[in-house]
Amino acid sequence: MRLSKFNLSTSLRGGVLSRRSNDVSWSCFAVVALCFLTYCAPAQPALVVSAASDLQNAFTELGAAFENETGAHIAFNFGSSGLLAQQIAQGAPVDLFASANRAYVDDLAARGIIFSDSVRVYARGRIVLLARDATVQSLADLARADIARIAIANPEHAPYGVAAREAMQNAGVWQTVQTKMALAENIQQAKQYFDTGNVDAAIIAQSLVRDDPRAILIPQELYRPLDQAIGVVKNSRNEKTARAFADYIISARGRAVLQKFGFEIP
Repeated sequence: MRLSKFNLSTSLRGGVLSRRSNDVSWSCFAVVALCFLTYCAPAQPALVVSAASDLQNAFTELGAAFENETGAHIAFNFGSSGLLAQQIAQGAPVDLFASANRAYVDDLAARGIIFSDSVRVYARGRIVLLARDATVQSLADLARADIARIAIANPEHAPYGVAAREAMQNAGVWQTVQTKMALAENIQQAKQYFDTGNVDAAIIAQSLVRDDPRAILIPQELYRPLDQAIGVVKNSRNEKTARAFADYIISARGRAVLQKFGFEIP
């Protein structure tokens, strides 16, 4: 199996994304991707897929299956949807964009960067609460004095961070807990903050913790649905394969994998 993954790494200063770090990360990604496509790929260039971090587990499985069935090669770049959209708008060599919301894909389509006819909603995400203390059972419990740090993805560029903040606002705890926030670059990093013991609780994607018994599903009525969309980038060198992989994701087999990882099909 030849599945590849590009990792963007950006730094946080006091919980806020460093613009310089993002620029460096984009440059590093562009250099690595161009090197891969120019020197390392087989005759058929790799399909470069920029995908939201909540998709890492599901898309890794889907990508491997698609490769085995078609012989194509996929290189994944997982990150926050807003930063991925920015990279694509700046000309990053990406074939297919899978966002954690619809807004970023629609915006790129409206700007003529993504084929409008390729834009489709493929899944709906859900957020869950994780806490080290088993007595934390709801968002209201995050206001407790013993819960000092809470990880969420940065709402400035991560749809799951927007959903987490909105849920806490509607639960009536945001004013109390906002100073406790540890803002992560993306939802995968928010999970890492929790896994490494740097925070007491986290609000993350259900798709990343489907087997964790500590995960508490946050009621959908507390935040707007996370309808996630996909679209083919117009400057793609692999438009045909990009459209085929998008079709694969939305096929019955693709949706079965997405559902396995906790996504809903709208």
